[in-house]
Amino acid sequence: MTDPAATTPGGVPATAADLGPGRGRWSAWRVVWWFGFVSLAADMVYEGARSMYGPLLASLGATALVVGLVTGAGEAMALVLRLVFGPLADRTGRYWGLTILGYGLTAVCVPLLAVTPFVGGAGLALAAVLILLERSGKAVRSPSKSALLAHVASAVGRGRGFGVHKALDQVGAFAGPLVVAGVIAATGAIWPSMAVLAIPGTAAMLLLAVIRSRVPDPSVYDVETTTAPNSLATQSVPGGGAVRGGLRGWVADAVGSGLPREFFGYALAAGLMTGGLVTFGIIGYHLTVEGLVPVATVPVVYAGAMGVEALAALGVGLVYDRRGGAVLYAVPVLVALVPPLALSGSVVLSLVGVAVWGLAYGVQDSTVKALVAEVVEAPRRATAYGVFAGVQGAFAIVGGLVAGWLYDRSLPSLVAVVAVSQLVALVLLNRTVRSLRHHPVE
Repeated sequence: MTDPAATTPGGVPATAADLGPGRGRWSAWRVVWWFGFVSLAADMVYEGARSMYGPLLASLGATALVVGLVTGAGEAMALVLRLVFGPLADRTGRYWGLTILGYGLTAVCVPLLAVTPFVGGAGLALAAVLILLERSGKAVRSPSKSALLAHVASAVGRGRGFGVHKALDQVGAFAGPLVVAGVIAATGAIWPSMAVLAIPGTAAMLLLAVIRSRVPDPSVYDVETTTAPNSLATQSVPGGGAVRGGLRGWVADAVGSGLPREFFGYALAAGLMTGGLVTFGIIGYHLTVEGLVPVATVPVVYAGAMGVEALAALGVGLVYDRRGGAVLYAVPVLVALVPPLALSGSVVLSLVGVAVWGLAYGVQDSTVKALVAEVVEAPRRATAYGVFAGVQGAFAIVGGLVAGWLYDRSLPSLVAVVAVSQLVALVLLNRTVRSLRHHPVE
């Protein structure tokens, strides 16, 4: 998959990052930045909408339990369905096709939320379906996108590469809710803000098409393709997917057959962290029904959380490259602090809790993925990302249900349940990091 001519004077293959634009190829950093711009535009769409899922569903008649169920199920679908689309990407080599399809679902479903107030009693059901479809789009694209980005990021440092990408991603996550807030303030209604999000959705698709045309094979950037005999470049089917045949092979991929033991311990820890992190749908619902902030201010609060998340992703990514997976020990602690702060009756404490939520989410959604690439070799990474996300998704739906149910009954119980789950996650995470430290995966 690499160009035979792309070698150093000593005959050693050069990485694509070294070839530069002089040879007609984008540098690795340029690809990372452009992927980041795609995520920036796409995040304006789905994070702008996500900032209002709680109030939007409440305006259509949803209770806290329904909000918890829909948002929890949405996060679960965004994760669990990767069990299908991760192996599918590795088996077929359709990394680009699945990435484009997934972004397309988001670009279409979010603007359609604008019609939900006009379909009578079906509005709540339609909104729930569109939210679940939008979240499914993330499941379709994420394993493939992460696998593509992991190749490119290896040439610049995976912690830095994923961190920079996530930081750009969060610029969109910050801007989208502000756009939504501005439209709501100007119109006095939620639905026009959903329609406006069609603009960045279109921009994301156009940017993605440009990258696809210029960088059809990101694996040439992976330094492992020049040294590892079992790299994606040397062990793939003609379409680019790993060689595994038949339905039994597919099922084996979906359950993670052959993945390292350390991977499963880490996936379980990440699942507990994901399930314990209260969704912003519940937080936004709390801010609205308790009258702590005006409805138009909720997306502004969410934007602030996204700003914190961007700084966390970038800063922790740099620390990760120097200190390794131990930096992730902070996540369970942060997750445990969210409920007592964000769901309090004080505006100040709630805003502090939202900032903590953004910090936890930023580390969890960026650097967590970098460690997966350290545990699993290149030919199985999309599968690993799918299995990893599937475990997170199973915990996400349970966490959403539990949080919504306990919110209406006993906030102290919710705080206690989350704290215990994060203690277990911390123990599992420590085992994984120590195991990798003593037995690094080659």
